Amino acid sequence: MVRIRVLVVDDHRIFAESLAAALAAEPDVDVAAAGSGPAALRCLERAATEGRAYDVMLVDADLGIVAGAGVGPVARAVPDSGEAGLGLVDGISLVAGVRSGQPSVRCVVLAEKDDPSRAALALQAGASGWVAKDCSLQRLLAVIRGVLRDETHLPPALLTSVLRELTAARKHRTDSERLVDSLTPRELEVLRCMVAGLGRKAVAERLFLSPHTVRTHMQNVLGKLGVHSTLAAVALARRAGVGPADLGETDAVRVG
Repeated sequence: MVRIRVLVVDDHRIFAESLAAALAAEPDVDVAAAGSGPAALRCLERAATEGRAYDVMLVDADLGIVAGAGVGPVARAVPDSGEAGLGLVDGISLVAGVRSGQPSVRCVVLAEKDDPSRAALALQAGASGWVAKDCSLQRLLAVIRGVLRDETHLPPALLTSVLRELTAARKHRTDSERLVDSLTPRELEVLRCMVAGLGRKAVAERLFLSPHTVRTHMQNVLGKLGVHSTLAAVALARRAGVGPADLGETDAVRVG
């Protein structure tokens, strides 16, 4: 019998243990539980190293989310922000990190309530499913087996709204890409430095330019992107898929 290895990730201990126990009763399922994003990453890495990688990760949509005083949900910061490259580990960020590091692991997000926007974000992060926490065990098992056949599972009531969200996000990305394409190679280089968090002086030193020249390039970047701040430029760049400059690169050429 081929066994399915499942990792349950939820910081509500009673729920995680109850779900793990229910899944473990199935003859073809091996299951473990983790109570945080970092703990899940350690489990996944250890299992992969030992040659018994997990097949499916079930992760709480609200993992690491705490209520902020009057400001809505916020993600708890991981004490060691260098761990697996994730400074904030909420459920959707964890999915993105796992899909990047271990693409063979299928991810299913368990949610307290239907939320088309967050479900769309989960799918964009690489999740294969968005399932209600109070669904039946039979339904959850069907999803687990389905995602291993490369199926994508969403509640029927969410399908239209999620498709609308994904279509809007795609259009937004296309518009952002068009704006980024209007930049010169040097301006794109400056933008990548901005995405990396470098200030004007650091960009000048890296690109062997004067601070005044860098200021001009930054102003041109903001103007061409149609934004009024560095933060807005960085957000647009990320939507367009522009990554940060590799600060270890040494290919900058001195210009006169």
